[in-house]
Amino acid sequence: MSASGSHGAIVAGLVVAVFLWGGHNAGVKFLVGFWPPVWTGATRFLCAGLLLLAVLRWTRWLGHAPPLSREQKRRLWIRGGLVLALYIVAFNLAAQLIPVSHVALYLGASPVWALLAEGWRGRTARELVKRYAAAGLALGGLVVLFWPALGTGAGHLPGEALGLVCSVLWTAYGRQCRALGMEMSGSAVTAHTMWRAGVLLLPLGLAEIVPRGLPVDGVLLLVQTYCVVAGGAVAYMLWNTALRHWNTSEVYLFNNLIPPCTMLWAHFCLGEPMTASFWLAMGLVVAGVLAGQTNWEPRLGRFWIPEE
Repeated sequence: MSASGSHGAIVAGLVVAVFLWGGHNAGVKFLVGFWPPVWTGATRFLCAGLLLLAVLRWTRWLGHAPPLSREQKRRLWIRGGLVLALYIVAFNLAAQLIPVSHVALYLGASPVWALLAEGWRGRTARELVKRYAAAGLALGGLVVLFWPALGTGAGHLPGEALGLVCSVLWTAYGRQCRALGMEMSGSAVTAHTMWRAGVLLLPLGLAEIVPRGLPVDGVLLLVQTYCVVAGGAVAYMLWNTALRHWNTSEVYLFNNLIPPCTMLWAHFCLGEPMTASFWLAMGLVVAGVLAGQTNWEPRLGRFWIPEE
């Protein structure tokens, strides 16, 4: 395949992954309207993690996964699976309470929190200005989402707060995956942390459904299957393929497409309204992410803060 053909294939794969994740987010919103949130997350992660492990074991689509040491297994439980379990509980609870497009937009701000988590020690003035300007823009977008709940009572403050919590937890999970990825592939980290998160949550999920039962029909099973296969294994395989060929910063720019894609899925499938406040908030969050990831010196030249 030519270089241009390869580039086009990667772009197409990323666009498909974003499309699948938008549908996944809308699917989770639909599911938690009928199923308890912990049970929904536990079963999805357990099935998706085991599916990815099967792909790793019997194919080379995601590379090779060597056996794990006892120490690696321990860290995958504590630093990976536990954080991921907390994240999915926050995500599913938030999706029950507020529009799922809002939750996706909170997640879109995660790269900014990651920049801030790297700290300020040893940073130059220009790096600090860029980081905190990016954080300010992103926070401005989140204030736009929070404002109806804070100012008029029209929103749902606990749901918006959970959206922000799940954004922070997603950042924490990404940092743990980066540390774990020093010794194993990203696909192996994802598979192992997914099924571990599912196992950790399964007892709580069973406690949710035992007293009141669980409605099951063809539509619910079809949506859950989509979330496991398309939104879990397939989307991740496409994302991981792109990360093997492009820089992480280039791939993660496609994260900015997930909130509007989620909004379109939720609007046409679930009837969620497209609000002006959402688009304004998304513009500010995307601006913050881009500001934090862009090298401004070539663009601003002598007006940029000189290096100390």
